[in-house]
Amino acid sequence: MQRLIAATLMLTMMTAAFAGCTGGDDDGVTQADVDTAREEGRLAGIAEATPVSTLDTVMNRGTLKCGVKESQWGMGFLSTDGVRSGLDIEYCKAVAAAIGLDPMTDIEWIPASSQDRFEKLASEEIDVLIRTTTWTTSRDADLNADFAGINFYDGQGILIRGDAVANPGADAYASSALSGAEICVGTGTTTEGNLADWNTVNNVGATVIGVADAAEATQKLVAGECDAFTGDMSAMVAKKYTLETDGTCSDCQLWIAPELLSKEPLAAAVRDNDDDWKDVVEWVWFGMVTAEEMSITSDNYGSADTTIPAVNRLLNSNLGLGTEANPLPDTWMQNVLMHVGNYGEAYDNSFCDGTYDGHSGSAAMTGCVLDRAGTDNALVSEGGLQFAPPMR
Repeated sequence: MQRLIAATLMLTMMTAAFAGCTGGDDDGVTQADVDTAREEGRLAGIAEATPVSTLDTVMNRGTLKCGVKESQWGMGFLSTDGVRSGLDIEYCKAVAAAIGLDPMTDIEWIPASSQDRFEKLASEEIDVLIRTTTWTTSRDADLNADFAGINFYDGQGILIRGDAVANPGADAYASSALSGAEICVGTGTTTEGNLADWNTVNNVGATVIGVADAAEATQKLVAGECDAFTGDMSAMVAKKYTLETDGTCSDCQLWIAPELLSKEPLAAAVRDNDDDWKDVVEWVWFGMVTAEEMSITSDNYGSADTTIPAVNRLLNSNLGLGTEANPLPDTWMQNVLMHVGNYGEAYDNSFCDGTYDGHSGSAAMTGCVLDRAGTDNALVSEGGLQFAPPMR
């Protein structure tokens, strides 16, 4: 702003001086001087109005601030020994690797709750939000947020205490099974609105109990203060797994209703008007999907046949990604594969036993708490929704 004010003031003074020139008087100000000052003012205005790319900020800082979840196994989880895991964590690491940072040392992990995640993004406390966040109209239009890279197609499910609501079995299940049940749901989340719609449309008559977060919902579920807990199906599967594994609710007879209450595309988010940075975040994900489509993995990328143009573009071109000051290295996707792998590998490390070879298909994954085969998160070639636009 100071540059713009100074340039404008100089232009005003020079224009006045030029206009005051009469007869033989000559104060040294020419039309060329005025035109130059006008152009400098114009360029200064453009510079002031152009936001600094988050990518440039991150590279100057040397660290990536990633807003994540810490309580959901499979997506964003922090274990008692300080190890982070989950699909969102893998995504953050992939972004860091793509821009040339070390995912093991150059990421600042910042917890982002359902109440403060968008405020942290808008205030630049975080550079990117990758935290089981549903892409919705109001969030995209009303908030200072721009969505990129749907890394998981989810839907809302309901985790139920079988000692409170008997499991009728999938074939006999109907929404009326939860008539009169007390259902915990996070306040201020999309799941809260979805539950209200479902309750009304199906005339279930369930009692809705608002909670601050998943931790409070879990406490109430275990204590019997809630008969059920609703949230993203991935979260419900993960919660059932952890409660049964650690013995916290071993006598709860937990079961999950077979129906989905909504569509929940979980996506990364950056700030509005941060296009270069959004492109990086988005295409890192597309690159991971493309690599799996091409059967390029963390093990074989170094020997991939780069005489194939599409393979060479993926592994040896920045494809225009980055800023003028910080273009991505041509080997950005090799960096991602080295540190994280392709999408199938990231999914396997998050939900399964980590032995997937990265190219044999979802059905080849083993030990999965949340299966990928037959779901929207399979590749399009397997009947799912995960596919990438052309990388060229």
